[in-house]
Amino acid sequence: MASSFFRNALNRVVEARERQVARYVNGALLGLDDETLKGLGTSREELRRKGAQSYVF
Repeated sequence: MASSFFRNALNRVVEARERQVARYVNGALLGLDDETLKGLGTSREELRRKGAQSYVF
């Protein structure tokens, strides 16, 4: 049971980190022009809908 608890906890941490990274990447992609986004097969509206966050470093 203990290993199951820790495995579930680790899986949740990994999933949360994956969502955070996806928001970061979407924020970075929003900095590209519309033609480049179209070439990548996405749009500004789709990226905003998926969630975007920018980080200042």
